[in-house]
Amino acid sequence: MPELNGRDIRTVVIACDAGMGSSVMVASQMRNRLKKYNVTVEHLAVNAIPADTQVVVCHAGLAQRAQGIAPGAVVVPFQIFMGDPAFDRVETAIRDGGVLAS
Repeated sequence: MPELNGRDIRTVVIACDAGMGSSVMVASQMRNRLKKYNVTVEHLAVNAIPADTQVVVCHAGLAQRAQGIAPGAVVVPFQIFMGDPAFDRVETAIRDGGVLAS
């Protein structure tokens, strides 16, 4: 099970099924939350995730696909597009230097 220290995270990929839709909102929200930690947030279709990605945040229905495409990445699934605790978990790990695991 992949894990990272939050202080080592430099890029977070917000992945969706086709590269558009509600996840654009999530990407914008996470960019705003993580910019103060110098973390880049990218929005990509799940099939376009680079194999060397550190962290993937995606809807729970895509988590297995994301893990298969980037097996070394920490995959953080969420259930709802606004206010999901998964978003707080990512920010807290980055802010506090805590462990973020799939």
